[in-house]
Amino acid sequence: MHIPGLKRCRERALLTQADLAERSGLSEVTINRLERGRNEARISTVRKLAAALDVAPSELLEQVQGCLLYTSDAADE
Repeated sequence: MHIPGLKRCRERALLTQADLAERSGLSEVTINRLERGRNEARISTVRKLAAALDVAPSELLEQVQGCLLYTSDAADE
């Protein structure tokens, strides 16, 4: 899944990609690729990033969440 709010949340926390990598346990290359939309993230990665940034996972997925809710089976009921 894409993480459209990652860069915004990282910059708001005044962290570099290296800082976020250290806090989250992910590599700096992974952070960079996720911010540029070159890698897809697992939910476990989203949770690690959210914890490292002290935000709810939904903040990182802000734009994607609306699409997922719109296209879910629950919306058809």
